[in-house]
Amino acid sequence: MNLSAPFIQRPIATTLLAVGLALFGVLAFNLLPVAPLPEVDFPTISVSAKLPGADPHTVATSVATPLERQFGQIAGVTQMTSSSSLGTTRINLQFDLNRDIDGAARDVQAAINAARSNLPSDLSGNPTYRKVNPADSPIMVISLTSDAATPGHMYDVASTLLEQKLLQTSGVGDVTVGGGALPAVRVELNPDRLNHYGVSLEQVREVIAASNVNLPKGTIDIGAQGNVIAANDQLYNAPDYGALVVKQNNGDLVRISDLGYVREDVEDLRNYGLYNGQPSVLLVIFKQPGANVIETVDAVKAELPFLQASIPASIKLNILMDRTTTIRASLRDVEISLIASILLVTLVTFAFFRDWRSTLVPAIVVPLSLLGTFGVMYFMGYSLNNLSLMALTIATGFVVDDAIVVVENIMRHLERGESRVQAALAGAREVGFTVLTISVSLVAVFIPLLLMGGIVGRLFREFSVTLSVSIAMSMLVSLTITPMLAAVFLRAPATAQHPEAAPDSRFHRFYDRTLGWVINHTLLMGLVTLLVIVLAGVLYVRVPKGFFPQEDTGRLNGSIMASQSISYGAMQQDFLAINRKVLLNPNVEAVGGFIGGAGGGGGSVNTGQMFISLKPLGERKASADQIIAQIRKTLGDMPGTRLFLQSVQDITVGGRQSAAQYQYTLTADDQSSLDVWVPKVLAALHKLPQLKDLNTDQQDNSLEANVAVNRDTAARLGVSMSAIDQTLYDAFGQRQVSTLYRAANQYHVVMEVAPEYWADPSALKSIYLPQGASTASKTNTAPNLASTANATLIPLSAVAQQSVTRTAISISHQGTFPAVTVSFNLAPGVSIGQATTLVDDAVAQLRMPASVVGHFAGTAQVFQSSVSSEPWLILAAIVSVYIVLGMLYENLIHPLTILSTLPSAGVGALIALLMTGTELSIIALVGVILLIGIVKKNAIMMIDFAITEGKALGLSPQQAIRRACLIRFRPIMMTTLAAMLGALPLVLGTGYGSELRRPLGISIMGGLLFSQVLTLYTTPVIYLWLDRLSQRLRRAPKETTR
Repeated sequence: MNLSAPFIQRPIATTLLAVGLALFGVLAFNLLPVAPLPEVDFPTISVSAKLPGADPHTVATSVATPLERQFGQIAGVTQMTSSSSLGTTRINLQFDLNRDIDGAARDVQAAINAARSNLPSDLSGNPTYRKVNPADSPIMVISLTSDAATPGHMYDVASTLLEQKLLQTSGVGDVTVGGGALPAVRVELNPDRLNHYGVSLEQVREVIAASNVNLPKGTIDIGAQGNVIAANDQLYNAPDYGALVVKQNNGDLVRISDLGYVREDVEDLRNYGLYNGQPSVLLVIFKQPGANVIETVDAVKAELPFLQASIPASIKLNILMDRTTTIRASLRDVEISLIASILLVTLVTFAFFRDWRSTLVPAIVVPLSLLGTFGVMYFMGYSLNNLSLMALTIATGFVVDDAIVVVENIMRHLERGESRVQAALAGAREVGFTVLTISVSLVAVFIPLLLMGGIVGRLFREFSVTLSVSIAMSMLVSLTITPMLAAVFLRAPATAQHPEAAPDSRFHRFYDRTLGWVINHTLLMGLVTLLVIVLAGVLYVRVPKGFFPQEDTGRLNGSIMASQSISYGAMQQDFLAINRKVLLNPNVEAVGGFIGGAGGGGGSVNTGQMFISLKPLGERKASADQIIAQIRKTLGDMPGTRLFLQSVQDITVGGRQSAAQYQYTLTADDQSSLDVWVPKVLAALHKLPQLKDLNTDQQDNSLEANVAVNRDTAARLGVSMSAIDQTLYDAFGQRQVSTLYRAANQYHVVMEVAPEYWADPSALKSIYLPQGASTASKTNTAPNLASTANATLIPLSAVAQQSVTRTAISISHQGTFPAVTVSFNLAPGVSIGQATTLVDDAVAQLRMPASVVGHFAGTAQVFQSSVSSEPWLILAAIVSVYIVLGMLYENLIHPLTILSTLPSAGVGALIALLMTGTELSIIALVGVILLIGIVKKNAIMMIDFAITEGKALGLSPQQAIRRACLIRFRPIMMTTLAAMLGALPLVLGTGYGSELRRPLGISIMGGLLFSQVLTLYTTPVIYLWLDRLSQRLRRAPKETTR
């Protein structure tokens, strides 16, 4: 049966079919969404809660732990990490890849509601959640700068208006506002004045809370009209609070303005942001897991003109960082590589056929097959991304193969003097099975990739399906449209050849001579084959292994870490100095960042965030890694404060933020074990020169002013513990004592002792306590202003001793256990494979107790699990190819001949990787798996032909394989060259994302070069060996039956 016959006989119908396919493909290409990588985000939800003024231990025990207990009961949570610092906690929940993020969000909200009864009553609002992975890098950073507006005013605009609008944009998961805090009325009191007038801090708090209320007051009917009752119960301006009466003293009224001063400023003074050296407020935009980056950024950019128009003219919006510029550039580069591959592949066919008509057929068929693939990709919901476009670039080499095999065979028939239609029918019928075998066995290679689990499986599913679809398209086109085009375009040569004549050229003659020698020295070639198999194993062990190639995306994220007991003022100076020095680097385009935690909700004073945009690749002299090294060098002289930089990558694994790329987490039953063992682990890792930027999120070395209360004395003097806590909170906690309700937002009245008393070590001595119990509620009852009220104040020093001790300023959990994460970058030339082995060995030598467990987290963890499955993946690919070939040939021996070509390809790929200093990353591994598909094609072409010709002409196996080798020499060389040149643009590509594509090209080209030379000689030898073996096996049963 000849599948191609109806298409060859009906050229008009076939042409229209081809035109329809092309138009459909063009339409689909324009509709396909664009992304950096296939959608592989883990559904991640981040929950945050604030308890202003609380120390990290209080936040961890009273807020984080009750929430974690509830979250631990949600189905599908694969990882739960939390970090609690001054006044705030953030819990990150990472779910199974199959979990729907909206369903997970509903479960999280239900858990928050269930935990509410166990949370402190003065939590500022309910815990909130966002569908965002905080460890992901932001997709965009917008800065607000102004010559006239204060940071508080800019923050107000950003928080009240811009944040709301941006969060409404589809695809945006979270917007962090950093570098400021909301405006507030600040009541800053002088402790000496309070003591002089005999007024306690609690009294002042009660007066403010009772004087500013916003409650319903009802309506009254006067005659025929109804009136709503209103009153001047809300105080909006600072002077109004200064005039509030706190106490009557000998007939005189004591007002708040007598006890300190009231001014308009911000809720939290410990905040500061910069953009290119100017004070600024930053809007840091994160995408929702699963959202398309480019669509989300385009939606945000479309909003910007409207947002700029809706804020005061003195405030300017600037884009500090936009992830998509480099993503678009990188995709443009891959598209150029794709076009270059198509052109190179067409040139190969022209070089061999030396006839424009024969070249025209593959030149039409290749784009047609790729356009058909776009159509299928659109229906499968895929996107145009680095991996799917890489798959198509590699596919050009495969797609043209089928066309070459068909056209070359039809040409052979034409050279024998047959008519065009006859040659097309006979030629297509002869190679129909070959094309089917090549295509089906190529697709079989991807079966293991399709079945791979986890994030790596998710990543490559799109890659392998796209490649498989393009191969299937190519097979269909080659058996339908190609023979029809050949029948229309090809012309017979002037002189016809004898049907049995073997092709004759200088190359053929040389190959014939050497092949004759090899067939006579089969033992030697057998030894070479065995040597190659051994070499493949040795090289696989030797080659450095990596996870994902490091990309230069033109964006750097920085974490600033200062000494843990640094004051806010010193931190601000260091932050300014770091910004200035980074801006001086000639490769840097823009720098922004903030300290003091985002959202004005506290956070560690000693940490800061930085975002750096580099100049485009063409305008800078150094790569991202070199620039990081330059900046590290310029900042070398800053004592105690360090900037950790990492290049933003397109793929993020895990939900824990860290200052470096790779993470190693230690967990224990209790914090004290960690405090003992983490420094030992760090010391061991510091000895490894292969690790750089070693740091940890264990921040247990800050200072704490400890107030030790003598409870007996306090009881005797009538001072309750709650009164002490409340008074200290009033004095030093930037306490929010009342709320101002405005049209667009709610603002707070913040009360504390004046900032100059924070810095004074004797400040605690001037604090006086009221007698009796104190209530924590924001009371609205009228305070007693009589001069006798609360007359007795007890100095704090009478009931407590003050001492300075060490404390933690950040506490992390994993699951519900205390955890510390050590993060590190790699020294140049070191692979993550080497690093994980070194770290494991160093930690094993410490002999930690069983209660302290260390394991890799994030990217390093995924790398470890993927490396362990690599050999199985290669084995599975080989087994699936063997099964498919065995079924197609109805023979158990021939597939072994075909698979014997594979070790040489593996050796070639690994040698190429070692010579170019490239790691065997997941991308290079896919190249090796692809080689399994490409290389066996040569053997299929030879063996198919040897079997059919041997039967047709009655040749011996030796004559048949020799004739097959010579006749198929031209198509074998053409298809291999086509596949190599298809991969060449990936190797030579520069520009964004080229680091991702290069390993694939290197492994394919190296494997093809090496295996091409060997398989032309080893395949015939192994074919003859296995043929003799199968004949013996056939003979054996016959002899036994006799």
